[in-house]
Amino acid sequence: MSEPNETNDPALSSWVASANDQGSDFPIQNLPFGVFRRRAQSDAFRVGVAIGDQILDVGLAQNVGAFSGPAARAAAACMAPTLNAFMAMGPVAWSALRAGLSQILRDGSALAERLQGCLVPQSHVEHTVPAHIGDYSDFYASIHHATAVGKLMRPDNPLLPNYKWVPIGYHGRASSIRVSGLDFHRPIGQVLAPGATAPILAPSKRIDYELEMGLFIGTGNELGKRIAIADAESHVFGLCLLNDWSARDIQAWEYQPLGPFLAKSFATTISPWIVTLDALAPYRAGWHRPEGDPQPLSYLDSPLLRDAGAIDIELEVSIETARMREAGQSPQRLSRSNFRHAYWSVAQIVAHHTVNGCNLEAGDLLGSGTQSGPAPEEAGSLLELTAGGKKPLVLESGEKRAFLEDGDAVIMRGWCERPGFARVGFGELIGRVIPALDA
Repeated sequence: MSEPNETNDPALSSWVASANDQGSDFPIQNLPFGVFRRRAQSDAFRVGVAIGDQILDVGLAQNVGAFSGPAARAAAACMAPTLNAFMAMGPVAWSALRAGLSQILRDGSALAERLQGCLVPQSHVEHTVPAHIGDYSDFYASIHHATAVGKLMRPDNPLLPNYKWVPIGYHGRASSIRVSGLDFHRPIGQVLAPGATAPILAPSKRIDYELEMGLFIGTGNELGKRIAIADAESHVFGLCLLNDWSARDIQAWEYQPLGPFLAKSFATTISPWIVTLDALAPYRAGWHRPEGDPQPLSYLDSPLLRDAGAIDIELEVSIETARMREAGQSPQRLSRSNFRHAYWSVAQIVAHHTVNGCNLEAGDLLGSGTQSGPAPEEAGSLLELTAGGKKPLVLESGEKRAFLEDGDAVIMRGWCERPGFARVGFGELIGRVIPALDA
């Protein structure tokens, strides 16, 4: 488990002036990884690191001799259009390159002038999914979300008895994962209208978002060999924001007996930047079970988990309707939550995923599931905020929303703040619903 080190020192500042702005998501204490290219160009995508409002092209920095030793070997693995090779090198290499980046981007760096040509403004680039995602699994790690949704479907028995014992998850669709900025068509599927006895094929009328964290696997495990919980986080390269878009009416008809399928596979979006666990080290919190709940089985428990297994990440979701956009109105915040409320931790998710011998590989993505907090206004989906659509939200624009309409954009943000440390952010995750294609 990562512990704070000199790269987290709040006194550090950068020669990239915008990185020192109060409230920046990307100070020198963050240094998240992503993949980019200049907008409207056909160049290959490149590995970069966010610093202020700029991106440091890691490959160009390597070419000008910015790194040495283990950092140089790690940077060489970044001379590719995805992060997979670098991810597979493991935590020693990740930390070495992060330390090297911190050194060359600090105020007083002798390389500052030479590295000016390795910077690209974030406003001038487009991003792609930062790794080749071979597999995607989505979990259900928020007990508050699970309970709220359960009350809508099973008022007398909202939380099924296995929830407090096992991290629930399902295998998702990796091919439909896209990076922030996606416009996706309203999906078409089978829906059963209230009172009907037979389904019809129609565009979904109940499009929803899900506010989640994504966990990118770095080093994997061999088939048949499980990852112990004490080692689990050494296999996690970093975290991103994730929106697992959902068609609730399609989901209601199809989910029994095997769970989500077409209601989830049409689109999943992630933020462009992966924030490493080293950058998140100062924002650890103790993990515990509420009094009266069963304690986890031994393979899901450890002293490290109890001491610092939770991560204090503020999460926020906003909406921008087509009318708001046309009127020049700012997006409206719908809810705010925190990843520390998760019932199942990062380490537990990884340990459970592999306990049966399932092999994970570099670039695999694990979703946390919708991250709702204990208060109603901390809900991470419209399904919860509107009581299943029965209590539509009245927006500041005068519009009402039970579920998303065509033209609606959903914006998600995440950040960490703690006295005595620099603010570390995840950037912005945005996606927009556009009309369905012909049925």
